[in-house]
Amino acid sequence: MSDREYAGWTHVYSGKVRDLYVPSSLLDDDDSWTGDPLRLSPVVLVVASDRVSAFDEVLEPAIPGKGAMLTELTRWWFDQLPEVPNHLAYAEDDRLEALDLPGIPAELADRATLCRTLDMFPIECVVRGFITGGGWKEYQATGAIGGIPLPEGLSNGDRLPEPIFTPAWKAPLGEHDENISYERTVEIVGETVAAQLRELSLEIFTRASVLAETRGLVLADTKFEFGADRATGIVTLADEVLTSDSSRYWDAATYASAATPELRMASFDKQIVRDWLAANWDRSASETPPTLPHEIVEQTAAKYRELLDRLTTGA
Repeated sequence: MSDREYAGWTHVYSGKVRDLYVPSSLLDDDDSWTGDPLRLSPVVLVVASDRVSAFDEVLEPAIPGKGAMLTELTRWWFDQLPEVPNHLAYAEDDRLEALDLPGIPAELADRATLCRTLDMFPIECVVRGFITGGGWKEYQATGAIGGIPLPEGLSNGDRLPEPIFTPAWKAPLGEHDENISYERTVEIVGETVAAQLRELSLEIFTRASVLAETRGLVLADTKFEFGADRATGIVTLADEVLTSDSSRYWDAATYASAATPELRMASFDKQIVRDWLAANWDRSASETPPTLPHEIVEQTAAKYRELLDRLTTGA
């Protein structure tokens, strides 16, 4: 994890793959500030690292260029969704004009995003247009996903009759997220916000799916995070959006023609890493994950790059 400091910025948090910084000037000069620094600051610098995680473990080595690619793709998707409020902080925002914000360090420019701090909802907004992954396992066991009944006879990788919203509760750091029903979402955030989260998630997914199709891609599923703007209360899209780390994309031509589910669902993400770990690491033994081979790192980086290029340039 990163604890590096940059001129004008103070490191306040590191997750598995991202580091957060706030303007040092907003914290006490004697470093005696207490409480949550993200509550004190109206902005946060979100830095996407090259770290890669799988099965709740941060792995070695990192994926070269990963942070920059995810940042570029998120920015591109924000541009495709101009009517959806997002957390980007712009200099012309009159709420930020009074702040003497430090510049973004040059060495972070391609993987750092200046964002407004939001009151985040503890809900991971998952949308599924196809049945696969954990949703496939749940369907096999119950005939439903997230409490939503589905038709009988579906196979792994099949398109669902329509996209479904299957939220998860974001557990505290160190704990596992928990899949929940829409009714439980209402209990957590209230009926009005729950309805907004579902409507926005399905709307964004549908629009992104149509655009992905024009690039020869299938958007199988994704997850969004939202927060409330602290000044207006508006539900606002945050975090990374429709990237290789938050979404499952398949090649449309391969999906249509491949003979087996495994082949038709070859994805543009870190599934290569997961598959290699599953075959080479005994998770039940509580061992430290093995170092990723060079070829696995290179193949994963290539998948991230291919998706970015296909979406943003149509190549």
